[in-house]
Amino acid sequence: MGKKVIHNNIRQLRFSKDEMTQQQLADEVGVSRQTIVAIEKEKYSPSLELAFRIARVFDRSLEGVFFYQQGEGNNNE
Repeated sequence: MGKKVIHNNIRQLRFSKDEMTQQQLADEVGVSRQTIVAIEKEKYSPSLELAFRIARVFDRSLEGVFFYQQGEGNNNE
């Protein structure tokens, strides 16, 4: 079974929104800057609630910020 990864385009969205910093985004959604760093680097998948809050900051749908891609090895899901 391949590794399942939630990808995101938060970094691009931050820069498109007046070069928003990770700290500014963290403050907007109520988490630490380190949490935003981990999400951007795809080391941590946010809760559904946090994913919605992040999407709302950028006025996007969840799919406009996050997307799911399964790694190689299993195409059944």
